[in-house]
Amino acid sequence: MKLFYIGILKNESKPAHELCAETDLSSYSRFTGKNYAEFMTLFSKTVAERTRPGQRQNVEERDYTFHAYGRTEGVAGIIISDRDYPAMVAHQLLSKVVDEFLSKYPRTSYSSNPPPKLEFAPLKEYIVKYQDPQQADSIMKIQKELDETKIILHKTIESVLERGEKIDTLVAKSNDLSSSSKQFYTQAKKQNSCCLVM
Repeated sequence: MKLFYIGILKNESKPAHELCAETDLSSYSRFTGKNYAEFMTLFSKTVAERTRPGQRQNVEERDYTFHAYGRTEGVAGIIISDRDYPAMVAHQLLSKVVDEFLSKYPRTSYSSNPPPKLEFAPLKEYIVKYQDPQQADSIMKIQKELDETKIILHKTIESVLERGEKIDTLVAKSNDLSSSSKQFYTQAKKQNSCCLVM
């Protein structure tokens, strides 16, 4: 699971403009990283232009998923991740990022055309913190713990069933033993009665 890009784009008119963004290009070589960053910006603008206010969407392209969240304030938050990254976590992060951005920058900050690039330091923190969605998201952390507990319970139930099957085998043998024991008892009784007469 990997996050590659988090950005806020002005999308109320075409073309969309990137207001602030942070990328993690550690998966790419230093020779190709810049090219990937340019493609991420280009595709983010395209997705932002096609995201209506109030809309959340996920767009899959090859090995990447673009998570988008449009707001009525004329901006859209975009996250680019691999396909394995949980959409729920990406959209929680988008909500958080866009809310914090809008509380820091009112609409007048980016209303000029073209809008200025804006500094938004929390993106650097979030792109690192949210690389592991289970650590960053308390719901996913709890879900992981529940899954681990469920695995332990399944193992316990399986061992009980195995033990239960062994107990069933013993019970069946003891039933057989009981009838054998009864036969032995009756024959021994006959034999002993025979010896008493003498």
